[in-house]
Amino acid sequence: MTNAFIYDHVRTPRGRGRPDGALHEVPSVQLAAQVLQALARRSALDTSLVDDVVMGCAQPVGEQGGNIARAAVLTAGYAETVAGQQVHRFCASALEAINSAAAQVISGQSDAVIGGGVESMSRTVMGADSGAWSADPWVAYHNHFAPQGIGADLIATLDGYSRTDVDAYAVESQRRAAHAWEQGYFANSIEPVRDLLGEVLLDRDEYMRPGTTLETLAGLKPAFVGMGAMGFDTVALQRYPQVLAIEHVHTGGNSSGVVDGAAAVLVGSEAFGRKIGRKPRARIKGFASIGSEPTIMLTGPAPVTEKLLKRCRMTTRDIDLFEINEAFAAVVLRYIRALELDPARLNVNGGAIAMGHPLGATGAIILGTVLDELERRDLNTALVTLCAGNGLGTATIIERV
Repeated sequence: MTNAFIYDHVRTPRGRGRPDGALHEVPSVQLAAQVLQALARRSALDTSLVDDVVMGCAQPVGEQGGNIARAAVLTAGYAETVAGQQVHRFCASALEAINSAAAQVISGQSDAVIGGGVESMSRTVMGADSGAWSADPWVAYHNHFAPQGIGADLIATLDGYSRTDVDAYAVESQRRAAHAWEQGYFANSIEPVRDLLGEVLLDRDEYMRPGTTLETLAGLKPAFVGMGAMGFDTVALQRYPQVLAIEHVHTGGNSSGVVDGAAAVLVGSEAFGRKIGRKPRARIKGFASIGSEPTIMLTGPAPVTEKLLKRCRMTTRDIDLFEINEAFAAVVLRYIRALELDPARLNVNGGAIAMGHPLGATGAIILGTVLDELERRDLNTALVTLCAGNGLGTATIIERV
């Protein structure tokens, strides 16, 4: 068995996922191609050495369908011998793509694979890929389907998180993200997005609201009351009859932002590193996925973390930094409580509440973010995890070398 090493990573800045966002004019394939080009340029990479490119995408329909990974490979000008595949594990798609890349290398079947993801939420809206989980009446009925916002509010109700609790977490995410940008912590990993003329469209995360306070968040109305009133509260309560009523505490200010973006991670064997004359930055130590209760569908991160730690014969004390996707504030609060974590070791540079969550790309973004932070702090080990639609969780442990 061969070690799978991380040699480099790069991401786009995240643009607001709406028609007036800075990246709306850029098709998903171009976002993906630009990060692939950046990886090749940064490593002076002979792309014929890459065996495969695995790209996550959570809405693989329309211009994001048809194996966007292969389209991006060719658009980026890579050697035509480089294969491409698209993977879909909802919000965990990009992390799953990296894990798939690592599995190819570890098994000895590939020498170098790029894992990553892309999502243009301004061009391919959430729900475009509805599928059986929500659209098939038999499947939806028997799994008590409810939208994720209902699940987030149900977590808050079950665990007793107040509106102030979730808003306070959101304020801290904004503060940490603003500080990280001010200090230049992301600078080495950002690839500015350019238009067809080569002009820079965006070089900084566009979604952030650094002036956010508890007072400004308190003025926002709960986002999922209407969905609940449509019948989804009743559906969720059929699964959780011990709850008298769902307390709706999540708003647009304490939930992940809708954005466009892409990211890619170069994974390879030790022999590959010698070929390109680069030392690895980290080793992928282990990875795992798990199924979780599908009505809430947001509770996977804690059990998949426990599963992975057990597999790697580690405990939370062996992890220096944790990075979890901030799908909703209550998801993170539950994770901290379940694993008894010090919040100072988790999402230290903010997360998706502040900077946005480009569904199919986020896993690669946050893995790269925490790798940079390990190096900056001269720490060793990090764990990255995301919840995902239909009741899923994925996690990866990396360690510096």
